[in-house]
Amino acid sequence: MTSGYVMGRSADEYERLRVQARVWQPATEALLDRAGLAPGACCLDVGCGPGETMRLMAERVGPAGRVVGLDTDADLGRAALGTLRAAGYDQCAYVEGDVESTDAVPDRRFDLVFGRLILLHLADPVTALRRMWRWTAPGGHLIVQDYDMSIVDTDVSLPVLDEWKRVFLGTYAAVGRPVRLGVRLPGLLAEAGIGLPDSTDVAGRLEPLATAGWMLTATYRSIAPTAIGLGLLSERERDAWLAGMASAMRDHGDASLLWPLLIGVHVRRPPYERRSDRR
Repeated sequence: MTSGYVMGRSADEYERLRVQARVWQPATEALLDRAGLAPGACCLDVGCGPGETMRLMAERVGPAGRVVGLDTDADLGRAALGTLRAAGYDQCAYVEGDVESTDAVPDRRFDLVFGRLILLHLADPVTALRRMWRWTAPGGHLIVQDYDMSIVDTDVSLPVLDEWKRVFLGTYAAVGRPVRLGVRLPGLLAEAGIGLPDSTDVAGRLEPLATAGWMLTATYRSIAPTAIGLGLLSERERDAWLAGMASAMRDHGDASLLWPLLIGVHVRRPPYERRSDRR
């Protein structure tokens, strides 16, 4: 199994990431506030994507602070930085790199190291966590959020949802990506030698299919090229599902759709450590 983003890199996918970030903004803000970011703090956003969380960090640390985004997608990262700088967030910077192997992260340690929906795309999330912990300053905070996608469901039986699960979850399984990584986060922290989290958070979302169906449609569209390449889906089946999903949103718009659970963990690094405690 190798690391890689199975959802594709397209303008539509980038817009989906922006909307998704806004959907989960309250859950992410709650964890950022738990870390008590102060003006002048230095933050690292691992897998920064379109930069929405970088903005939340920059608002908290102010112009005297520093916010660095790390992402393998240079086009998206540079675009995010341009948007942030245009909005006046000059304390933001972008670094192209892979959390599992990069040497490009600045040497200074960070008051906050954060990663949302990044570990599920990695071949070795434990190695990534160890590196993120090394980048966390004494007294600093590590926050990670990831999905349990297995619980996506509706309160009525819908064939389009069954097909979404077959294609979307099936593609993740076929490329060796976990669909329940969120519930594994405490165990992964322990395996990485970090220890159990100081606190956890579970955020859910339940809303009518008429307004939430876009999430199923957007994720299906994004993963379809990979699914087609794996032989799990044909172009004809893709087009038929998209038409069926549009009909379901119209005919069953009042059905309740349960989103993936966004599970977060927060660990504070001790301000003083024995040399043997450092990893």
